[in-house]
Amino acid sequence: MHHHTLHHWQHEHVFLGEHHDRHERRTWMVVGLTAAMMIAEIVAGTIFGSMALVADGWHMSTHAAALAIAALAYRFARSHAHDPRFSFGTGKVGELAAFSSAIILALIALLIGYESLMRLMNPVPIQFGEATVVAVIGLAVNLASAWLLAGDHHHGHDHGHHHGHKHDHDHEDHHHGHTHGDHHHHGGDTNIRAAYLHVLADALTSVLAIVALLAGGFYGWSWLDPVMGVVGAVVIAQWSWGLIRTAGATLLDAVPDQALTRSVRERIEVGEDRVTDLHLWRLGPGHAGLIVSVVSDAPQPPDVYKQRLSGIKGLSHVTVEVHACPDHPQREAA
Repeated sequence: MHHHTLHHWQHEHVFLGEHHDRHERRTWMVVGLTAAMMIAEIVAGTIFGSMALVADGWHMSTHAAALAIAALAYRFARSHAHDPRFSFGTGKVGELAAFSSAIILALIALLIGYESLMRLMNPVPIQFGEATVVAVIGLAVNLASAWLLAGDHHHGHDHGHHHGHKHDHDHEDHHHGHTHGDHHHHGGDTNIRAAYLHVLADALTSVLAIVALLAGGFYGWSWLDPVMGVVGAVVIAQWSWGLIRTAGATLLDAVPDQALTRSVRERIEVGEDRVTDLHLWRLGPGHAGLIVSVVSDAPQPPDVYKQRLSGIKGLSHVTVEVHACPDHPQREAA
């Protein structure tokens, strides 16, 4: 086979989300905003003698670190998208970053909860005026960050890239077909969701802090500040758990969509054709991989089965293996 012909049949394994570059840019912007607010809170807290502000500043540093992980993941995935060491590309680097981010979010929830319970048992004097002003500024920064990421988070359902290469190899009674289909899958970007949840967690703690500080300033309810801290910790812990489950499932190659599995099986199993083995997993935002093994009394070429799957959204990398049923009379006669 000529080298140029072989090159024609080769293909790339790039399974990045359609909005990958935009997500990366916006995440870096939010990293900058969060880091600036973190420094402001630590400096202001030191000047005003407010331990609460200093603590919140360091708390923001953990969010800044998590957001930086998300941004670096986008950069790594982009720069190594064509690296042959990654069998199915770098589409899942974002999931790894999101999982790490979720662990950090869980630790933040634990720290806020612990600190709040300590404050509840051992109250400290609060400078309501200064703390409220800085908390309001913090909320404004958080809302600006959330606005930057919200559009991407809610519309982060990316379409797959088009690959039209098909490979069919016939070996005796086994047919192996391999294709990069032109199917599209609306799959969210977990990495941008993780960044968004970090910003949202910051905004939530700011809102709860403002409510508690105002109540403390006007009614003297100092106890409300640590109580709101506990409430915030519980909510953030719930978000973290959801993120851990979502990212963890993808990292472990869990089936991303049961409906998609049923659809594949229904399309393949026509007449005497039966699916004996089916592997479906997520390759990246908007991309799913499929390896399916078919056994039949009258086996068809792999292209026939791939045609049956055409139009199903979500399949970016399809491999079909076909076997003739060894117990069939025609097979024995042959």
